[in-house]
Amino acid sequence: MQGFSMRAGLAALALAALSGTAEARKTQPKTPEPPPLTAEAINNAALPAEAETGKEAKAGSKGADRKAARRTERPDPLLVKVQVLLDRARFSPGAIDGRDGDNLQGAIAAYAAAQGLPATKAPTPALLDKLRTDSKPVVTEYTVSEDDAKTPFVERVPRELEKQADLDSLGYTNAREMLAERFHMSRDLLSALNPGKPFDKPGTVLLVAAVTPLESGRPNSKELPQEPKVERIEVDKTSRDVRALDKDGKLVAYYPASIGSAEKPAPSGETKVTRVAFDPTYTYNPKYAFKGVKARRKFTVKAGPNNPVGAVWIDLAIESYGIHGTPEPENVGKTESHGCIRLTNWDARDLGLHVAKGARVSFKDG
Repeated sequence: MQGFSMRAGLAALALAALSGTAEARKTQPKTPEPPPLTAEAINNAALPAEAETGKEAKAGSKGADRKAARRTERPDPLLVKVQVLLDRARFSPGAIDGRDGDNLQGAIAAYAAAQGLPATKAPTPALLDKLRTDSKPVVTEYTVSEDDAKTPFVERVPRELEKQADLDSLGYTNAREMLAERFHMSRDLLSALNPGKPFDKPGTVLLVAAVTPLESGRPNSKELPQEPKVERIEVDKTSRDVRALDKDGKLVAYYPASIGSAEKPAPSGETKVTRVAFDPTYTYNPKYAFKGVKARRKFTVKAGPNNPVGAVWIDLAIESYGIHGTPEPENVGKTESHGCIRLTNWDARDLGLHVAKGARVSFKDG
């Protein structure tokens, strides 16, 4: 009887504990739903400190919502806004994706320093005030055109360089990739902003980042370099970024970068820009000895945004080294390159349009 009594007591305790747990669950506040990813939510996104007097509770819920957004991997409207504004200011966050990360934090820190603001890697009211130079929306509508739909897409871009050399062009593989890159966005953000919409159907109205769209083709060389002219470039191998400065040493643009690799480390010291090639081909030299490439003779990969050096090649006065674009913009700043300095295609084009021939390039080791 004593054993039965002990068992009954333990069972009662367990039942009470379960009941208490269930009751605690009932009283715990529900995790707030992530903020909606709409044009209104993004354009009107604000930090809690910016909220109007009497709306502190609402502002506080926004902070909780942003945490929930990160947990659910949904892009954060406020971070989309900050990234677009930084991109417009030529302090690139890389691919606009509405998520926090090293690229965004680096761009914020560089912009704050350039504006004489307190050091920060996160959005602040003062930083947003500086970024907001006009009342233009940060996301806008774009209608898919007939020309977009007629783009000659490549069925598949093989990873092997030798097989890429067999293709007639290294174009985009689909409309989603093309439009995401045109508006400096990640493909996931483009899809999240336009759920269920076809990207290859003329007349489709899409929500996109309101940035200067990436152009293709070769600009008129007589009109280059554009203002502000870049006379010096700093490549920081530790913070993984490229900084463009004018003749007075003023920082005019900032870009996240993938720099060097174990096979082909980025150089040190100083060099200079010798030329800029838009829509370049890529020639592989066996002496590079890249992992996985078995070719013993030189071969050339045709031009296109999915070319190994992307849409732009900025040649340096060091054999086989340059600053260039990439077929994988979402990986910039997060992976190694094949030894050169890799930027997103839109950032490489921006730098290529402004850099002067002979501009000094400094490699900083930390």
